Amino acid sequence: MISPLPLLRAGCAVAALCLAFPAAAQATATQLQGYHDQQSDIIVTAIVPRRQGDILSGTSVIAGAELTRALRPTIGDTLAHQPGVSATSFGPNASRPVLRGFQGERVRILTDGIGSFDVSNTSVDHAVAINPLTADRIEVLRGPAALLYGSSAIGGVVNVIDSRIPRRVPDEPVHIDGIATYGSAANERTGSAEIEAPITDKLVVHFDGSYSRSADLDTGAYILTPALRAQAAASGDPAIAALADLRGKLPNSAARSWEVAGGAGLVTDGGNLGFSVAHTDNLYGVPARYSLEPGSETEQVRLHMKQDRADLRAELPVNGGILESIRLRAGFADYQHQEIEESGAVGTTFYNESIESRLELVQAKRGGWDGAVGAQFFARNFHVEGEEKFLPRNRTEQLGFFTLQSLDFGTTRIELGGRYEHSQVEADADATLFNPAYHRSFDAFSASIGASQEITRGWRLGLNLARTERAPSAEELFARGNHAGTQAFELGNPDFGLEKSWGVEATLRGQGTGYNFSLSAYHNWFNGYIYDALVNDSACMAANGGEPLDFPCFQYAQADARYLGFEAEASIKLGEVGGYKVNLDGMADYVRATITGSGPAPRIPPLRLLGGIEAQGDRLTLRGEIEHSFAQDRTAATETRTDGFTLVNASLSFKPLKGNDRTTISLSANNIFDVEARRHASFLKDYAPLAGRDIRVTARLSI
Repeated sequence: MISPLPLLRAGCAVAALCLAFPAAAQATATQLQGYHDQQSDIIVTAIVPRRQGDILSGTSVIAGAELTRALRPTIGDTLAHQPGVSATSFGPNASRPVLRGFQGERVRILTDGIGSFDVSNTSVDHAVAINPLTADRIEVLRGPAALLYGSSAIGGVVNVIDSRIPRRVPDEPVHIDGIATYGSAANERTGSAEIEAPITDKLVVHFDGSYSRSADLDTGAYILTPALRAQAAASGDPAIAALADLRGKLPNSAARSWEVAGGAGLVTDGGNLGFSVAHTDNLYGVPARYSLEPGSETEQVRLHMKQDRADLRAELPVNGGILESIRLRAGFADYQHQEIEESGAVGTTFYNESIESRLELVQAKRGGWDGAVGAQFFARNFHVEGEEKFLPRNRTEQLGFFTLQSLDFGTTRIELGGRYEHSQVEADADATLFNPAYHRSFDAFSASIGASQEITRGWRLGLNLARTERAPSAEELFARGNHAGTQAFELGNPDFGLEKSWGVEATLRGQGTGYNFSLSAYHNWFNGYIYDALVNDSACMAANGGEPLDFPCFQYAQADARYLGFEAEASIKLGEVGGYKVNLDGMADYVRATITGSGPAPRIPPLRLLGGIEAQGDRLTLRGEIEHSFAQDRTAATETRTDGFTLVNASLSFKPLKGNDRTTISLSANNIFDVEARRHASFLKDYAPLAGRDIRVTARLSI
């Protein structure tokens, strides 16, 4: 069992520092903000907070009215309209972000800089244990800077920032935030509320809770793709033939979840120290992957996920000649989920205990030079019990040291980053998996250098070069069993070496009166890229003791690979009509990935275009948009083509309280024409379309 005691010791140490220097510092940047203010262009995930235009790699921020409009039950679907972001879309309840075509082990999902402590990286049917309803803002950081959060962030970082640990003292006796949503496509009913109150002029307490319930999702389309419908219709089995006519409601996609949390923060001129505790309970159905073979059973499984979590954050301003501040962030969680069969019996249970801490020393700015150095520790104790156990009990420990240094010469900016990470991965001997005990250790080094140059007023051209290394995960090393979530017998390789890559990214950003523009283009070359390949059943049968397999045999392998792509977004003010500012905006993204000796990488999103027009008034905002996702014909040998689709959406947002921009009532209509849409990044795309027409009403209160 992982002990949370290191968190308590670290918190006590920083608390002692805060109390020892009560007047040694000025207020921090976050304390300088008004309690209701939002700085949507400041990227805090960059360690040294930067304005979005100053980050050398691709970034996105979603907050305020945009976050309210985009809010969905999962992080993946909430972010799906951001540049370079798709979603795994394993039904409406388990959807993880896909960044630049990367998912799973190559994308880190964080809450306020610390991991989500779940098992969503292990399988696409496992939900992320972060509730978007609690988010004040969500930041997406891609490119070399993301590696400051771990070698597994090679694809990028999604950081959900909330207010569970107070950073500021409210300027009112009680501060209340609440949100309620109704969505027609799944009869979704969601409510969330949080309360913060100052107990003294320095001590603030926080409480929040949320509840969500939804029925089976209405897709407005046939459940199976045309190819599968034709196969089903040709079957002589009446039950299978009936699947050809299955449409509308997506079976077994209902969900119910609730969450409660409390926290407190000590906020002084000498720094801040706070903690929070939270309990999450999520019960959701996993859409069936229908078998078209006579006599085969189709599982309709529900997952019941629970997590108890504790978090700690501290910041001590130093304002010395060398250091500006010291920051500590730590968290511990006890997670489990049960996979419940139609009979009500528990088939498999996943257990995960995790702890993570980060210490950041932010340097004082000296001329144009600033930066930070830090250390990060992560430990995970993970095991699976039950009929679909495909991993032995295993433990992972990682210790990393990192730095980010920036030089600003006015028109020219230079940034250097580096990370060393030592990882240990252990697996116990397990007779049922025919796996001996293993102990592997890895030393990974990553570094980046970037520069940007002002080419004319308001326009900057940037270039990043990165060399990265990633240690294989326990799943990639030790998997040896049937995995229903991916419909595969997964076979890892305990002899894997590091996954290494070179990456280059070019950026062009410009802004001026009434317009802004951003373009990022990237190319990554991998050596020892880890992927799963369909192989002859003999290898998996040998690992399965000669017993027949329930699923096709997929063995993890290493090879060279290449990823290249771009993201672009722009907006322009068209004019002003009747007191309304009329803006036109657009976004495009594309990625192409190839594995040497295998062909196209699987589940790579196709080219996508999105355009919108928005009229913004003091209290009323109207928006219409069109999103077109092209067909994906460039497929791996184990996947099918995905048809293109076009979605038309519209929304209206009203601020009923004059002078209160955070209290809003929103009405949106999504997929107005009820078209059939499937994301190529989804394992389940041939069996689970996206939502059909969805009318959403959202009320947000902030007083």
